[in-house]
Amino acid sequence: MCRALTRIFISLQQATFNKINMIKIQKFVFNSFMVNTYLLYDETGECIIIDAACYDPEEQEALKDFIGTNNLTLVRNLNTHCHIDHVLGNGFIARTYGIYPEYHKNSVPFFQTVHEISASFGYTMDQVPEPKRFLVASELIQWGSSELKVLFTPGHAEGSVCFYNEPQGFVITGDVLFKDTIGRTDLPTGDFDQLMVSIKSKLFTLPDSTVVLPGHGPETSIGYEKVNNPFIR
Repeated sequence: MCRALTRIFISLQQATFNKINMIKIQKFVFNSFMVNTYLLYDETGECIIIDAACYDPEEQEALKDFIGTNNLTLVRNLNTHCHIDHVLGNGFIARTYGIYPEYHKNSVPFFQTVHEISASFGYTMDQVPEPKRFLVASELIQWGSSELKVLFTPGHAEGSVCFYNEPQGFVITGDVLFKDTIGRTDLPTGDFDQLMVSIKSKLFTLPDSTVVLPGHGPETSIGYEKVNNPFIR
């Protein structure tokens, strides 16, 4: 595993989001799978985390330092889906902040084998916190003065969701859609045809200017992927 790359965190450019009461987004890149963990916060000081993937102490400290330095209060922990690389930090979030994960109910079966799967990749899941609640398609996730809409987008994994903010024009897609590619469908519960339906009916119906913040790799846009993504057919 290339641990040297797992502790880099990156500030997402805010030029697209220049509104008075705007959501600010901090992107961290965590663990050997290089998962994008997003911390979203607004002028109230409340923040939420999406795909808490921090695993080693340095990664955990980087996240904790950012929250503390910016005087933020963590109020929600959301998962786009529950593959092992995206949930490695859930235990840390529960222990440190008393905030329990929220994910779609169809993701529950992934936790039946989470210890075996994590061990196969060299990770130890010392705590698997129970969910605070299950996310529901089309519901609004609210914190501070901000909100995100839940889009139900299975295909890469059962229970996959995306989080959309219309006013600022961005969507957090987990492993559903990436720059120039899509989520793999050869893992358990993956389904290529279902993924195509999710992308076309839930993501490609968003405005072309919508910024796509994926679970791995760089950001892109809906318009760019409509024209350039070779996997969409």
